[in-house]
Formats: sequence, C-alpha cells, structure tokens
Amino acid sequence: MSSAVVASPGNSVPPLRSGDRMTRAEFERRWEAAPQVRKAELIEGVVYVQAALRADQHGDPHFLVIGWLGSYAASTPGVIGSDNSSMRLDDSNMPQADASLRLAADRDGQSHVDDDGYLTGAPELVVEISASTEGYDLRDKLRAYERHGVREYVVWRVASNQIDWFIRRNNVFQRLSSDDSGIFKSETFPGLWLDQAALLDRDLAQVLNRLQEGLSSEEHARFCRAI
Repeated sequence: MSSAVVASPGNSVPPLRSGDRMTRAEFERRWEAAPQVRKAELIEGVVYVQAALRADQHGDPHFLVIGWLGSYAASTPGVIGSDNSSMRLDDSNMPQADASLRLAADRDGQSHVDDDGYLTGAPELVVEISASTEGYDLRDKLRAYERHGVREYVVWRVASNQIDWFIRRNNVFQRLSSDDSGIFKSETFPGLWLDQAALLDRDLAQVLNRLQEGLSSEEHARFCRAI
C-alpha cells in the first residue's frame, strides 16, 4: 500500500492518508477540501491515494483502453462510457475506476449520475489499469465490485503484462476465457471484442480492427436493434 499523504488546505479538515479507515461521507469531506488530489479511492473503508502516474505503466495503457471502449460506445446506442469517474457504491466504497461502460436508463442500466454529478450504483463493465494498485485491484476492489453487481471486470496487470477478465455468474466473479484466437468477447456488451495480444503489444490499430469485426457481427446488430 502506498504511504502517500495529501494535505488539505488549512487545519479544519484532516488530510487524506493512504491506509486510513473512514466512512464514505468522511472520505468525500476530506477529498473536497483537497482539490489538488487527482486520484483517491475508498475501498472497503480504506483510503488509497495514488502518487504521480507514469506514462509507461498507466498513461499509455489507459489511453489504449479509452480508445477501445470509446470506439465501441460511439457505435452502440444506449451505451455510455466514463473515464476516471468516482462511484458511490455504499458507505465504505467509493472507487475511482480507470474506465467503465454502462447501460443507459432506457436499456435498464443499473447506475446513474446523481445530483452531485457522481456515478451512483455499479456500471455494467469496469476496467482497471493495474500497476502499483494490483494488490487491491484483484482483492478488496474485486470483492467490492462483485458485491455491488458489476457484471464484467477487466484488469490489465501491467507489470506482468496480462489481462484478467471476470464475468459475474450466480452473483460471483468467474474468469472469462478468450476464444481460440485469443479474443475476449463481452457477454454484457455484444460486439465488444478484445484482441488481448494486440492490446498487450500496445497495437491500437489492431485492437480497433478486431473490435470492428465485433461491431459488424449479428449479435451487435441485434443489440442495437433492441433499443
């Protein structure tokens, strides 16, 4: 766990410290008093504050994932994407997912933007770029997402250059296997295909080529017609 400490202006509100335990209300109070904080999360009642993010370990992979998900959302009515958005899940959890896809209200989406501008409820699909955060992305955060109904959870483990794709079945996450060509195919978002070798090679052109195959599939066409 990081030992980062982020001070808040003045003395009235304590700083956010990685490892501190608190409620979501207290977490939000301290975060709002420290506008310089860019990345902070509350996972199972524990605060995590990230230090500066490196391009090779986070920025570049994040860019590729956003390109992939954004291209899917642009071609799929009723699907909304978010980047680095905090989610109000319960009194002990406010993760800040690297990327997510959610279904709109007219597609019976399970999350919404509340009056404060935060996502409330769990998006259908969440992606995390996991470098320094792998220890809790695959443990406490995974359990929180599982419990609150995230349907699919994708973790890119940058250090080991691997992708884990979990799918919710019978209220628990199970690993989704790629097909014989190494392609992951989302069950929640038909046509959302991922060429994992291309993504791990950071070949966005090939990632988008493979996605286009998914977008041209009959399953994606049926999904679009269903709106």
